[in-house]
Amino acid sequence: MAEFEKLISQISNIIWGYPLLILLFGTHIFLTFKLKFIQRYTGKAIKLSLQRSEEGEGDVSQFGALTTALAATIGTGNIVGVSTAIAAGGPGAVFWMWLTGVFGIATKYAEALLAVKYRVKTKDGLMAGGPMYVLERGMKKKWLAVLFAALMAFSAFGIGNMVQANSVSMMLRETFNVPPWITGIVVALLVGSVILGGIKKISKVCEMLVPFMAIFFVVGNLILLALRFSTLFDSIWLILKSAFVGANPIIGGFIGASFKEAIRFGAARGLFSNESGMGSAPIVAAAAQTKNPTRQALVSSSGTFWDTVVMCAITGIVIVNCGYWTKGLDGAALTKATFDDIPILGPVVLAVGLLTFVFATIIAWSYYGEKAAEYLFGTKAVLPYRWAWVIMVFVGSILSLPIVWSFADVANGIMIIPNLVSLILLSGVVVQETKEYLWDGEKRSEPGADEKR
Repeated sequence: MAEFEKLISQISNIIWGYPLLILLFGTHIFLTFKLKFIQRYTGKAIKLSLQRSEEGEGDVSQFGALTTALAATIGTGNIVGVSTAIAAGGPGAVFWMWLTGVFGIATKYAEALLAVKYRVKTKDGLMAGGPMYVLERGMKKKWLAVLFAALMAFSAFGIGNMVQANSVSMMLRETFNVPPWITGIVVALLVGSVILGGIKKISKVCEMLVPFMAIFFVVGNLILLALRFSTLFDSIWLILKSAFVGANPIIGGFIGASFKEAIRFGAARGLFSNESGMGSAPIVAAAAQTKNPTRQALVSSSGTFWDTVVMCAITGIVIVNCGYWTKGLDGAALTKATFDDIPILGPVVLAVGLLTFVFATIIAWSYYGEKAAEYLFGTKAVLPYRWAWVIMVFVGSILSLPIVWSFADVANGIMIIPNLVSLILLSGVVVQETKEYLWDGEKRSEPGADEKR
């Protein structure tokens, strides 16, 4: 088993090597220029995302779709993933993580637009969409659609379920000495009470939970910045400088990071955090009530802005500013040491943040997985998938999961490829939809437009 685990880990490292990172980031840049820097509409996207009006066909509001997607992406990547990137790539990794978020907005926009355009209505009257429908209906590649759905249905149990449940059970055991089996039962019951109600119940919970958990965690980070305000601007300068020249092995256990490592680990963690190009968020975007694909695409793109451009950036600055990354700490240990700087409340802020982030991720990813299973086997597969999901929450809480991490990484890496190919080949469709509903709309609203016509 140890050798098998090592083999899977090596395959994961190969898949998530430079070729895939270049393909991902390259797609971000390609779509940014193809869509004439769609990021300039971020303000409009945020304004649209805060509207709860029901307009057009769909199962949930635009805000509900956004918060459900954010629930899936704002998770351990924002807490532990940022620490891991800094420990491996130095302070400069924060800048490259942030940059992947800026360019990733274009990719998130494109995949959400295509998901809405090619979505279908099931016999139950609910919407179904995502990369599998884009691959089948847009690219006419049924076999690729089946491959993507199978990988999504499988990998969701890893990245969106067992790994998340395990991280929270281990944290509660180490911080408050709670036995993992108790955590597993409680979390499984809570998850079941939500996901058995379907997407409408999931979106309602996410609408309440996501704003709370995001504000709560950001406030905790701002307190840490205030406590060490005297070194804040020096830390920001260190991040910018290290992004281009690397970090010197200056203090303690930190052995230094090159320019190449700063890019590699910053970009990798940024891409993992916001999930732009992964093909997951478009599945819930397809369920949104919207007048046209472009509106929901803008709303979905704002998710990458909040997740990486704002939250990951703030967390990264806090971790660099607190300085524990120079003492050889990594991952969860580095994050815990950072939040211990808040007297008394630090561990509570971290615990509540991780608990809410993980719970939200589990319920959101359950929808991704069930829609993939529904695509493969029909609506009859939905309820069994939900029950299996609840059971695996408990299993994940009590097991050690390095092999699950690796399997999930391999599946995610493989399914990203057909999704990115579809985004590139169907980019003309994205541009045409954007022109019709966004750019031409702007021209019509310009002063004197009627006279010109």
